[in-house]
Order: sequence, then C-alpha cells, then structure tokens
Amino acid sequence: MVANELFDGQWQVVAWEQLYDDGRRELPMGDRLEGFICYSPDGRMVCMISRADRARFEKGGQWNAPDEEKARAYDSMLAYAGRYSVDGDTVTHFVDMSLFPNWKGGEQKRKFALRADGTLELTARLEAGTPQARTARLAWRRAPSQGVSE
Repeated sequence: MVANELFDGQWQVVAWEQLYDDGRRELPMGDRLEGFICYSPDGRMVCMISRADRARFEKGGQWNAPDEEKARAYDSMLAYAGRYSVDGDTVTHFVDMSLFPNWKGGEQKRKFALRADGTLELTARLEAGTPQARTARLAWRRAPSQGVSE
C-alpha cells in the first residue's frame, strides 16, 4: 500500500456533482456543502461531507428521534474512513467504516488530478452500463491550516 505526499493533510470540499450519461446533472448534497477529506502520511483517510443546511432533530434525540428525522439526517451526510493507496492517477480508498454500510470492506477508486489553482479533483465512474451511469466529480481545496501559499 503506497501513500502519497500530494494528498497528505486535510482538504475542504468545494463541490460535488454527478454527471449522468443522459445529460442530467445532480448535486447530491445541494450547492452548499461542508466537509473534508483527510489523508495521513501513514496511509489512513477520513471523508465527511454534508449539506451546510442540515436540519436539526426536532422531536427526539440521536437514538429516539422519529424515523423521518433519522432518514433526513442520513440523506444529508456521507462519511467513511479507512486506508488509502495511490497508483498512477488513481487513489483507492479501502473502506473500514462507512455511514453507508454497503461500502464497508470494499474499495472506492477515484481518478485524481491536481488543477493549476491547487484544487484536487477526484472523479469516479458509477453504475456504468445502466440507466443511472454517471461520473461523480468532487473538488477539494487544501484546508487553510496546511500552510500552502497561493
């Protein structure tokens, strides 16, 4: 497993879009996002993304809220963690834990590109050969605390 210093540190989410083969464009968490992806030199990673306007629970706490509120919370956040490696222009996330249980134990492969403006772009091809075929594109900017000059 090979980490890469290009990734080291924390990156803030800038944009997330899904571009469908049929021409549709969707923003899974809307146009106001918050979150980060963090890569450590020892090959660990954590990703958390949510809508910036997530609704608070109104009728209960974390464990006893109505199912409707729990579903809304699930629909407004993505979180997973594990290890990562880099091979050529691909970063692979080996998922140890995920809010979406189907990802646990799996791999999430992303093509990456570092743009001239310092933005890290991660793309993934999803559900190829189906009516839901699409390319997911996430853009990240290094967190200010990383000390990178612009």
